[in-house]
Amino acid sequence: MKYFVDANAFRDGDGSKERPFKRISDAAKIALPGDEVLVAPGIYREYVDPVNSGTEDARITYISTTPLGAVITGAEQVKTWEHYQGNVWVCRIPNSVFGDYNPYTTIVFGDWYFASPDRHTGCVFLNDKAMYEAATLEECIQGEVYEYSWAPEESIYKWYTEQDPEEDATVIYGNFQGLNPNEENVEITVRRRCFMPSKTGVGYITVRGFKIDKAATTWAPPAAFQDGMIGPHWSKGWIIEDCEISNSKCAGISLGKYLDPDNEHYFTNKHVKSPTQMERDAVCRGQYHGWLKENVGSHIIRRCNIHHCEQGGIIGRMGSVFSIIEDNHIHHINNMQELGGAEIAGIKLHAPIDVIIRRNHIHHCTMGVWCDWEAQGTRISQNLLHDNQRPPHTKFLRGNMGSQDLFVEVSHGPTLIDNNILLSDVSLRCATQGVALVHNLICGSFTSVGGGTSWRYTPYHIPHRTEVMGFMTILHGDDRFYNNIFVQKWPVPPEEPASEGQNVPPRRQENKVVGTHVFDEYPTYEEWIAQFDFTKRPNMGALEPVHFGHLPVWSEGNAYLKGAKPWKKEVNCLVVEDGQEIKVELVEKDGEYYLETNIFEYIKDFHTRMINTEVLGKAFEPEQYFENPDGTPIRFDTDYFGNHRGIRVLPGPFASPVDKIKVL
Repeated sequence: MKYFVDANAFRDGDGSKERPFKRISDAAKIALPGDEVLVAPGIYREYVDPVNSGTEDARITYISTTPLGAVITGAEQVKTWEHYQGNVWVCRIPNSVFGDYNPYTTIVFGDWYFASPDRHTGCVFLNDKAMYEAATLEECIQGEVYEYSWAPEESIYKWYTEQDPEEDATVIYGNFQGLNPNEENVEITVRRRCFMPSKTGVGYITVRGFKIDKAATTWAPPAAFQDGMIGPHWSKGWIIEDCEISNSKCAGISLGKYLDPDNEHYFTNKHVKSPTQMERDAVCRGQYHGWLKENVGSHIIRRCNIHHCEQGGIIGRMGSVFSIIEDNHIHHINNMQELGGAEIAGIKLHAPIDVIIRRNHIHHCTMGVWCDWEAQGTRISQNLLHDNQRPPHTKFLRGNMGSQDLFVEVSHGPTLIDNNILLSDVSLRCATQGVALVHNLICGSFTSVGGGTSWRYTPYHIPHRTEVMGFMTILHGDDRFYNNIFVQKWPVPPEEPASEGQNVPPRRQENKVVGTHVFDEYPTYEEWIAQFDFTKRPNMGALEPVHFGHLPVWSEGNAYLKGAKPWKKEVNCLVVEDGQEIKVELVEKDGEYYLETNIFEYIKDFHTRMINTEVLGKAFEPEQYFENPDGTPIRFDTDYFGNHRGIRVLPGPFASPVDKIKVL
């Protein structure tokens, strides 16, 4: 059955081609397995709440008949502005417009939120650009630059809100810097979501070719309900493809958690248990709520343009398992810097079990990809990441996190990172274990090695399943580095001196020296296993220090250029000490990206061996191989482009030497 929708139709119809529905929601109420909903170009100011699930063999498919022509938005235009003073105008919105959810009385706040809780979930947009919320009317009137913004020239456009209880109205002030808002396209977000089932278990839906824009989403930490502008809401088998997803207050796409009232922002509401404990509870309660491979996950997000969301482009706790995230452009996430906390990234996933993240272009995000907890079977491959770092002209927002391309946190692995181009000044924050980096070009440092985890006992799982096998704290190590190219692209800042006249040691910066040298204190496998000689340690108690010591590290076949430093126990590596003329530059021209480099002039004849699953072995705690989600072994005989690697294997993500090459 085909249903037709056209916002510009003469009047509401019955969904036929001759008399289409005017609202997508009307089709979403009746569409059944195998049906298609064909949506004509237009602006659809509505919340689409699909009622029925498709099946694996008969999906329900929603298609924008003109790519990006159908716009689903959570915003409404406002043309009732009155001049207040100077550049500031004011409007009054009856609270009946918002129903039971008013974004201008709802604060962005909850577990793992660290910035000041003074931002609302609502937002004002001027010609499709988000304006900055002022904490006071005076701040709105002044319209000064917000010094934390990555785009300070945009931050002078301000808005401020207050309630008028006598009229039961929301009052919004806007500093439009000389523009008349009634002559411009000014919108305010009024709906929490754009396209997401209100109930769980509505699976096997395809959403293709829509522009999904502007929604008053809420802060989405792991032990709370996670909404986004679009998402499957704890179901299975969604495909979101060829969409543009932008301007969410918090998350763009949510692959995350259902509402569990007993664990909803537990720390924020009650304080008596740590948020880490409630994350452990969320995992175990998730099993009770059907967190099984047969019920949840296996989604595909592909070829989407995801940008200008202020918490994350794609987020999800547990619901992303067994999914594929590929060929997306994810950029300009959290650039306003109005929100701060531990849930912000281009992609932020908790428990991305057997998730494949490949061929994505991720840039200008506070963080690129953050895999937090249970990155077991996660593979990050063939991605281009760059400029995921705070611009030098902006101040650091208190409560926000550091920036890097990749962050893997408190997981036991196996986590595989291969054939990526990592160009930001920090490539990997590694507060974890069980990670393998193979054939990457790495131009930034490693940070949090051996730290940043404290006593967090986190789960590991039956291989390629969600069922919990056990819990263990992070020992660090169990990491593998094979056939990477490390380049000290970014300068190492000097250590900050102690304050004059004070007996205070200098404050050490995070590591900025590129390479595997940060693992110098870690044992080889032979050194580590020798500690378990039972003739020298005759009882379990004597082995306790070893059981809680660092795990071994493997490092082989890497090239270290321009000051990058190797692990002191490395096997068969190349170190170029005099390579100050080495360059690695990403150049954009007409929307295409080229890598200009002379690294292969210095690598010359250095080559190494082919790496495969057998060489990488098993991650220690789950005793699971670095392998495909179906359990088959991996042979790293294809490069960043998918080109074949032959017998002579070069380090880095390219099978053959390059000097200038199109990478996107």
